[in-house]
Amino acid sequence: MICSNSFYDFCLKALLHIHSRSYNWAGRLAAKLNNNLHPKKQIINYEKWFCDRLQTDSVVVDIGCSTGEMVRSLAEKVKMVYGLEIEEKRIQQANQSFQQDNVKFICADATSYDYSKLMPIDCITLSNVLEHIEHRVSFLKALQERVHWKQEEKKRFLIRVPTIEREWIAVYKKERGLEYRLDYSHFIEYTLQEFCEEMKSAGLTIKDISTRFGEIYCEAYA
Repeated sequence: MICSNSFYDFCLKALLHIHSRSYNWAGRLAAKLNNNLHPKKQIINYEKWFCDRLQTDSVVVDIGCSTGEMVRSLAEKVKMVYGLEIEEKRIQQANQSFQQDNVKFICADATSYDYSKLMPIDCITLSNVLEHIEHRVSFLKALQERVHWKQEEKKRFLIRVPTIEREWIAVYKKERGLEYRLDYSHFIEYTLQEFCEEMKSAGLTIKDISTRFGEIYCEAYA
């Protein structure tokens, strides 16, 4: 039996769709079996990467903190952590689940908040946040301008984002005009080159960069 290219194309698109949906559902079910905690958190252990690059006397703003999971880890290491989140519901959840003397959760737009209310900041952490923002360069520039930095000549950022180069099939899906994103709210999933160019456009100099588990980890300064 000889099949046409259109038949192969139909079958391929169906399989690629199943691949995307099964990936998402596998994550949800794995979390259900793990007390609602996604196992990738334990496997990737990304919080350790952030903590290892901070000092015990650091004052940190974790932007896009959601319900405060990473804030909890940072609070074990640093002097003070501010968790900033624009969605009020998530901040309410964070306050209900975690309270500590060196932690403060704030519901605000990170680009317009008055940071002079806070202690001078050593570092901003952005863990899987940038990909959810459409105008990322202006966002990063606004943070550089508005944050009350401890050292104006040392504006430090620790950033984690997903990379589309995690596997060939994600790139192939994009080339075919199919859904390829890990999360439908992502505006971008970076190539390494795209990420570096975006940091440069935002006025940030990369000090250290690496990739692991399909994600880019970067330490940068303005």
